[in-house]
Amino acid sequence: MDPRMRARPREAHASPSPAVAANAEGDAIEVLESTDVLPMAPEDHWKTLFDQFDPENSGYISTEQFRSLLNTHGSELDPHKLAVLLALADSNADGRICYQDFVNLMSNKRSNSFRRAILQGSRQRKSAALLEEPGLGVSQRLVRHVAFETLPREMDRKWYYDSYTGCPPPWFIIVVTIVEVAVFVYYGLLLDRWVLQVSHPLYLRNPLVYHPQLRAQAWRYLSYIFMHAGIEHLSLNVLLQLLVGVPLEMVHGALRIGFLYISGVLAGSLAVSVADMTAPVVGSSGGVYALVSAHLANIVMNWSGMKCHFKLLRMGAALLCMSAEFGRAVWLRFYPSVYPPCPNPSFVAHLGGVAVGVTLGVVVLRNYEQRLQEQSLWWIFIFVYIVFVLFAVFWNIFAYSLLELRLPPLP
Repeated sequence: MDPRMRARPREAHASPSPAVAANAEGDAIEVLESTDVLPMAPEDHWKTLFDQFDPENSGYISTEQFRSLLNTHGSELDPHKLAVLLALADSNADGRICYQDFVNLMSNKRSNSFRRAILQGSRQRKSAALLEEPGLGVSQRLVRHVAFETLPREMDRKWYYDSYTGCPPPWFIIVVTIVEVAVFVYYGLLLDRWVLQVSHPLYLRNPLVYHPQLRAQAWRYLSYIFMHAGIEHLSLNVLLQLLVGVPLEMVHGALRIGFLYISGVLAGSLAVSVADMTAPVVGSSGGVYALVSAHLANIVMNWSGMKCHFKLLRMGAALLCMSAEFGRAVWLRFYPSVYPPCPNPSFVAHLGGVAVGVTLGVVVLRNYEQRLQEQSLWWIFIFVYIVFVLFAVFWNIFAYSLLELRLPPLP
């Protein structure tokens, strides 16, 4: 091909006027038929292709033209992304395809309107489910398993399967778990006690546990998660944290899952400071219950779409573990304390975590790869959460003195 012929498509992109597009019409046909333009090529090549069908530079082309473009240049696309694009074309809400929607797909960004169009089109298409695809390696099977564990829509599962790279890995939950285990081992060696470690007279004398007398030390509202009442407490929390938290972080990312986890932790300690004012707090149950409650609520709300195996049995097992841990916490709270008049650690943090999970958590898990700021429920629950935090802060400042509550002495 003449070098001048190769240069003309780039010049047509630089000058988007209809006149230039018309003058380049002959070369446009050659560009459309060329195999040099790959689906994953830079954005300007795709813009050149779109310009052939959009001489007025409106940013839209018809669905028929879009389907023709996919048939010509979509052979090297990932099959799942090609299915998404064809579903978008089949939705045919207004007979046009927006170029920006196409760019968003290629860069793994989706707007709500784009997602609705894809879901509408996908109902009209019948393709093999992700579960039915043969010949997958171990890592691919793991990613597929996580997709079926956490995502209720087939299109989202395929999207996640295609786009997941493993970088960054699910580091947040793993790092928190390692620190929790390390702190427990350290205090186990220091106190020479592993079961019901909380019963040791020196247990509360550390800088991590939340104690009502030390509530002005703000870090304790979060740092208490690294202390556990005993190995029985740590084991259940770590088990649930890894089995539920790691897959959720693989899908939704460390930022969202970390936010949900820390929100549950903070809500747990603040709930104790309001509802069980004389009790200390230990354990990561607030964060763990936020993750598990959000996951279970998401499964129930999308029951028909969730394709994980033995849903009912596994939900029952998760609820049994949560109930056993909560029952242990209630029993311990009313068990005679070894450092009276200070009671044993409170169980109310579990309830604070559940409240965060079924509100903020459900919104996070239901909106995979979507902008949370576009969700009205997100802002409603954020507002409620902020109001609760502010209320609890003022409660901690004024209520203890107004109620003339006698707090247990420092350990």
